[in-house]
Amino acid sequence: MDNRTYAVVDLETTGHSPSKGDRIIQIAIVFVEDGTIVRKYSSFVNPLREIPVFIQQLTSITHREVSAAPSFEEIALTVSEMLQGTVFVAHNTDFDLAFLQSEFKRCQVPAWSGKKIDTVELAKILFPSSTSYRLQDLAEDLDIILPTAHRADDDAEATAYLLLTALAKLRTLPAETLNLLHRRSFSLKSNISTLIHEALSDVRKTGNVNNLPLFRGIPYRQPSYPNRIAVARCSFPFTDDEKVKKLSKVFPAFEWRESQLRFMDVVWKMLTTKEEIVAEVPTGIGKTIGYLLPAVIHSLQTGKPVIISTFTNHLVDKILVDEVGKIQEMLEISCTAVVLKGKEQYISLSKFEELLRITDESYDETFTILQILVWLTQTETGDLTELNVSGGGQLFIDRIRKRSNQLREDEKDADYHERMIKACSTANLIITNHSLLVADFQQSRKKFHLFSGLIIDEAHQFIHSASKVHETVFSYMNWKYIMGQLGSDADGQLLHRMMKLHRKLGTGGSAVFRQLNDAYEQFVSAFDNVAMLLTTRKFPKRNSNLGNRIVFRLNEVSGLEQSFLRVAEKMTEYIYLAERVRNELHMTEQSMSANEHAFIAEWDYWIRELKIKAAQWVTVFLEREEENYTVWVEKDNRSLPGSLTVIKTPVDGSRIMKEFISAVKDEQVGLVWTSGTMTVKDDERFVTRQLGIADTVPIKAFEAPLHFYNKSSIFIVEDMPSIQHVSQSAYIEAVADAVIQTVIATGGRLFVLFTSQDMLRKTYELILESELLNDYALIAQGVSSGSRMKLLKSFRQFDKSVLFGTNSFWEGVDVPGEALTAVIIVRLPFSSPDEVVFKAKADRLTASGANSFSELALPEAIIRFRQGFGRLIRSSNDRGYFIILDRRIETKSYGRRFLNALPNVPIKRVSLERMVNELEDCYNETECKRKQDD
Repeated sequence: MDNRTYAVVDLETTGHSPSKGDRIIQIAIVFVEDGTIVRKYSSFVNPLREIPVFIQQLTSITHREVSAAPSFEEIALTVSEMLQGTVFVAHNTDFDLAFLQSEFKRCQVPAWSGKKIDTVELAKILFPSSTSYRLQDLAEDLDIILPTAHRADDDAEATAYLLLTALAKLRTLPAETLNLLHRRSFSLKSNISTLIHEALSDVRKTGNVNNLPLFRGIPYRQPSYPNRIAVARCSFPFTDDEKVKKLSKVFPAFEWRESQLRFMDVVWKMLTTKEEIVAEVPTGIGKTIGYLLPAVIHSLQTGKPVIISTFTNHLVDKILVDEVGKIQEMLEISCTAVVLKGKEQYISLSKFEELLRITDESYDETFTILQILVWLTQTETGDLTELNVSGGGQLFIDRIRKRSNQLREDEKDADYHERMIKACSTANLIITNHSLLVADFQQSRKKFHLFSGLIIDEAHQFIHSASKVHETVFSYMNWKYIMGQLGSDADGQLLHRMMKLHRKLGTGGSAVFRQLNDAYEQFVSAFDNVAMLLTTRKFPKRNSNLGNRIVFRLNEVSGLEQSFLRVAEKMTEYIYLAERVRNELHMTEQSMSANEHAFIAEWDYWIRELKIKAAQWVTVFLEREEENYTVWVEKDNRSLPGSLTVIKTPVDGSRIMKEFISAVKDEQVGLVWTSGTMTVKDDERFVTRQLGIADTVPIKAFEAPLHFYNKSSIFIVEDMPSIQHVSQSAYIEAVADAVIQTVIATGGRLFVLFTSQDMLRKTYELILESELLNDYALIAQGVSSGSRMKLLKSFRQFDKSVLFGTNSFWEGVDVPGEALTAVIIVRLPFSSPDEVVFKAKADRLTASGANSFSELALPEAIIRFRQGFGRLIRSSNDRGYFIILDRRIETKSYGRRFLNALPNVPIKRVSLERMVNELEDCYNETECKRKQDD
């Protein structure tokens, strides 16, 4: 540790703008010297103005705490003198330091000057896989004590410990990593370069070298996997007593669930007899453990892996992190599990190393490189989704994804994806996603072979994944980005540097570059013409539920075939010339520097990307294949042409599914299809027909225990307006009112589920304008920033929260216990008639003489409805309310089918007022019981 004094500062203020009269209400400074906290200073501050209600709620600082405190004018000089000569540290120096300097100026005392360290910037570099960089989240991840967030004294002390933790982490990094970090650290916004330099000096002095292998000078962690699969004498627990004994080892509050035990028996039978079954297993009975236990035992006995496939990469990771360790504890036997994703999910170290040699970087690119250098010393998977990078950093991440299976000799040991593939042959469990599984079974060189069983979880989504594998997407913004990498001749850009290299080596004249520029301009002109035609073409009035979003089939546009063909021709001409410019350098490669080789590799990379785009253009715009595919255009009137997207996808995935099932059967292994929604009453085989599963394959539907839903209720609100007889705005007003009253009655912790993003946004905005839920955290998908998982994490973090979600929140999210008290269904989840893939499927059914509503629209909606209910009750201890606002469930003949699809739960048909009164009574009773228990 150096001999500097670090002053770790945190402020609580009435707002963000001192120039508009906002003032400090609490200040805390923690002084750190030689790796130790040596003293602290803390004071409330009287702002001499009102503290906004929101700030009082956030900080728990009220007028009572500050009324007897000094004003900042009274302590400004003392604070200024304490800070002089120190390194200023804060968790977001842009706020704390700027606010403090402004207050020093107002009070006419000396401003602080010196070096500063932003612990947000520091934490992002040193903990690149953290899901959040808020102080309270980092404190939780790093086991730093933070008694009360948003109190300056606690926040400053937690930030001081964060600084010390980061400094200690720096000294664990290899000298080569520190050296690479230091070279790029001078462009950071705070003086982190000093910390890195001191850590590098210490590591070199003490010889504290972390001996990691190097790939072309870059340290990286190389995971070790066993050379052979774990095999053990391990018997399946056939009796219920044996099963319960094992389950009780890892679940102290284990609850007997007959269906879970019988599901285990079914999975075991399928794996050992190499048969196939469809198993519907309701949420909350322990489905994942139910199939993992027999799968691991079967693998240990046979010495071959069992494959587990689920819908998303998030669910894949969740199985590995949350469940596999429990199985090992139950069996008291070590087993191995490997997660395998598509190659694009993994880093290409060779591409990363090439980009390190190119010095012309933006701040976002430099920052992302620093994060990756640290991450490479700790990741055992090379899975790029582990990184938490900025939006600009994500563009850099996309450039270092693995694209090719061809590896140079020095890459073979360092390629994470290749190591994961090898590890699959020695793993007991291979955990993957549906898309990769489908794609792999269509390859000649399969990653998945010599396995002993296949379990497909979330199986009702498998057809969606199979279609996605064969989907092609054209994105205007993505195309423009790639075109810009090659076409710009601005100083420092690829084309400009290619011209300079040719001049230096004397390998080409200006004529070929004039040809290249002319070809590029013609290509861009043809491309922009198509974009203009697709964005300006007028269409009949569309469904108002889409808002500013416009969707139409490409075959509704006529007369553009020649324009599409011209883009393909001009692009081919340009690619030919770009490759010719590159090929003329072949003879001089021996005389090139390492940086010039890296630049040439970058040119080659973007040419390959453009070739991929050329193939996609032909697929989307020139190969219509209207019998088997539908092609549609999406655009948003608020951002044209940037929002322009064209998507081509199969109408019917059954052919793909039949090919997949046939390939699996060739392996002669047990196959289990499972999900919480594998059947629809009155049409038991709807899902299996969609999946292409033979009618001879049995369906086994398990039931939750009779008492499982004892604490749940279903409310149908009878005085809501009919969605079919009022305007959308009138219905949204009624929805907003119902949501507000329900939230206030229950204290929050609600999901509000929509089928339309436009209706979600308008309802959310109306509730915000009302200011009636200002005390609640309102989180809206598509409005609030962040991924689905980040939104869900935010929802869980607040006691008083409401999450507004669309399609992806109807299923696949798990919020157990009191974190979720109610789910509000705004509309029955029918697919929009204007949704292009649905319409194509419906048209095909109609053409064959079938009823598209009863054979497609209704069963799909019922499945989604059941999934929505499944979000609510995850265990028999959960109390929950399922609230239906759409009166069609009562007024339409098909409404009864929705209700029959739900578990046997009391259904209450009530007015909004009566429901709110009942919820208030239940909520107050629950709160009283909780206080008694506490």
